[in-house]
Amino acid sequence: MRILFLGDVVGRTGRTAVRDRLTPLRERLKADFVILNAENATSGIGLSGDHAKQLLESGADVLTLGDHAFDQKDMLTYIEREPRIIRPLNYAKNAPGIGARVFDAPGGRKILVAQVLGQVFMKRPFDDPFSAVDAVLKKHPLGGLAAATVVDIHCEATSEKMGMGHFCDGRASLVVGTHTHVPTADTQILSGGQRSSQTQGCAAITTPSLA
Repeated sequence: MRILFLGDVVGRTGRTAVRDRLTPLRERLKADFVILNAENATSGIGLSGDHAKQLLESGADVLTLGDHAFDQKDMLTYIEREPRIIRPLNYAKNAPGIGARVFDAPGGRKILVAQVLGQVFMKRPFDDPFSAVDAVLKKHPLGGLAAATVVDIHCEATSEKMGMGHFCDGRASLVVGTHTHVPTADTQILSGGQRSSQTQGCAAITTPSLA
């Protein structure tokens, strides 16, 4: 199974690029499942319902958010109606939506997508991302119901992203860092076979056991 992760999608330029290029990119890479981090897709701050709909209609299977998850106020209600949008697990206990969900993928397979917010250098305090991810991964062990698992860690510090990568090594297929708006230049395979990227841009992986 081939998984494509793109982000952060920022503003009108990012939305236009997704609209015009995602379908041919998906076909060229033969991607089975596409995840976009879209928390800056509306004027660079948050994601509106209309823009979420556009990105999903452009070919994304799942949208992840971040610390600006609800800066566009209509997302407070839209996320409850659209299961393909994931907000951070540790955003707030009473926040609408959910931070992890198992989705259907081609061939009857399933993929778990989860997102957490980091704590280092962030403007607001958030709950421990490691314990939040740990609970989800224990509930959905890799190779069980979920054939593949993707964790999006949305944070500032490279060290925190790397820490999450090692924490999930052997328990997730891909850990990718978002929020810093820089190219992916440090993708690596960890000792447990997991792909890890501290930054973001475009990450495409093939899950070996499912190829």
